[in-house]
Amino acid sequence: MAYIQHGNQYFLLNSNTTLAPEQLFDIEYWQQQQRVIGQAKGRGITWFLQADDLDIGKNLALRHYYRGGWSAKFNRDRYFDCALKNSRSFTEFEMLRRLHKAGLPVPQPIAARVIKKTIGYQADILLQKIENAQDLTALLQQQTLSEPQWQEIGGLIRQMHDLQVCHRDLNAHNILLQQQQGQHKFWLIDFDKCDFLSGDNWKADNLARLHRSFLKEIGRMQIQFSEQNWQQLLTGYHF
Repeated sequence: MAYIQHGNQYFLLNSNTTLAPEQLFDIEYWQQQQRVIGQAKGRGITWFLQADDLDIGKNLALRHYYRGGWSAKFNRDRYFDCALKNSRSFTEFEMLRRLHKAGLPVPQPIAARVIKKTIGYQADILLQKIENAQDLTALLQQQTLSEPQWQEIGGLIRQMHDLQVCHRDLNAHNILLQQQQGQHKFWLIDFDKCDFLSGDNWKADNLARLHRSFLKEIGRMQIQFSEQNWQQLLTGYHF
């Protein structure tokens, strides 16, 4: 891992790419190279970039950090903690680096950037793109999952909790199912604002958050989910 400073821009790099750090985060550069292969819209746009034929060796997801809630009406993407180690992109990068090293199926972090401003900073992160994957809300609109698959999801959440990670936004959108070459694998994504916590008292609340997410999406997106599915997930969690 390398730390680089160029003027008011600060970078963490987990790749020995020959691309300049600024290029990695410059969407106009990727567009000029005709390497933008898709996008996903949420709070902002996540850009998907073709880089598997470069020295990076994998396709990428580029995400800018945007504020949520009422404050976003007045301040779209500026944050005010001046310590680099506490910045949104650097903390998520470090979280993912540790989890990836521990074997949890999360996107590999490639690079993170902080741009310091006169007041506050802006931030971006570059991650491995999970190929041939759908989040559970999109998937469950079209099909059901098998009992073993629900148990796999429960086991995945337990694996994360055993690493003492509290996913602050644990919901059906942040669990992906990757399907390719007749195989499947579940992934966890979006570790912004997540924490390593001691003890076990918080884990039941974290599971309850996920449960509420599934129930919400029944009405909002008509996903195929039942209490039996939730019990199957809990079986996998407690196995």
